[in-house]
Amino acid sequence: MPGGRVCLAYSGGLDTSIILKWLVLKGFAVVCYLCDVGQADATDSAAIEKKARLLGAEHMVIEDLKEVFVEQLVFRAVQCNAIYEDRYLLGTSLARPVIARGQVRTAEKFDCQYVAHGCTGKGNDQLRFELAFKALNPKLQILAPWRMPEFCNQFQGRKDLLQFATKHNIPISSSPKSPWSMDENLAHCSFEAGILEDPDRKPPKDLWKLTLDPLDSVDTPTEFTIDFDKGIPIKVVCGEQKATKPLELFKLLNSRLAHIDLEGLVMDSQVRELRDQFVTRAWSRQLYSGMYFSPEREFIENSIIFSQRNVTGQVRMMVYKGNVHVLGRSSDASNLYNEQEASMDSLEGFSPSDSTGFIEITGLRLKKFGLQKQKDGEPLGWS
Repeated sequence: MPGGRVCLAYSGGLDTSIILKWLVLKGFAVVCYLCDVGQADATDSAAIEKKARLLGAEHMVIEDLKEVFVEQLVFRAVQCNAIYEDRYLLGTSLARPVIARGQVRTAEKFDCQYVAHGCTGKGNDQLRFELAFKALNPKLQILAPWRMPEFCNQFQGRKDLLQFATKHNIPISSSPKSPWSMDENLAHCSFEAGILEDPDRKPPKDLWKLTLDPLDSVDTPTEFTIDFDKGIPIKVVCGEQKATKPLELFKLLNSRLAHIDLEGLVMDSQVRELRDQFVTRAWSRQLYSGMYFSPEREFIENSIIFSQRNVTGQVRMMVYKGNVHVLGRSSDASNLYNEQEASMDSLEGFSPSDSTGFIEITGLRLKKFGLQKQKDGEPLGWS
């Protein structure tokens, strides 16, 4: 394996510390890069830099990109109500483009020929990083130790990692390792592996980190308001607290449900249907699959921005015992909703007899369908 300079995505944890030392022993000059997107591990930057230097890193670059993460990725996800397979809110996937872009910039700054990461050879993160690297700078070569036979043969389990750490004086945590792995950023905290691989096992109470177990939450509800401009939250007021800057606003609360509810007031139903069927699904799949730096993502993102032109207004909300409730919404950005026109107590601008023709035309093909079913001996009235 030739030497050279490599930019390593470094967290200060056991795996990336082992990789750092291993690369140094193989003759590489290593520049370590840590992107702060809100993970707790990034708070002690001095300790992380000291450890990286101790293990032989030439440089340790720690970059605070929390604001970029919120403005460019998290708020775009809010605008399109991003969700993958109806469950996953893409917390890990959202951060990867920001981290990869920062790592490539650092590699270019220090004239690195390689970029490296500590992703396993089994998960999706390796795709997200490496596809980003290829788009951002195709000249950079990629080192993925957990897919390299030489590395995998040397480190076949945690015992091998710990023995290597002891041999090379790599500081390791004295606390016992949790029986799961965790990924954290401002948008989420997710856990996987270990005991959690059993889908029928109740998650332990230790997993409540960014939120409280509803059983332990306060017994009084909290009300607050969120203001949006073109689908992006611009102000949050919660009691005496007020936030208007993107980062402090998002730290105060997550605004996804409020955005969905406001859209119901101001967004054209056909535009919303197309957005939900195609744009939301496509953008979410692109982020999940590591296709952020792609022409299709750019195309879809323009559609997101267009769909949000009138999503401006205020939503009043309440949180209680782990649940979020919408109390009211208002907007001057769209005339789609009119209280008088919607009222059952007013017929102004509307003639009930107009509904007859609409029903007749709409029901014509259903009549034909019902008659055909009768002819075929399969009347719809049969259970």
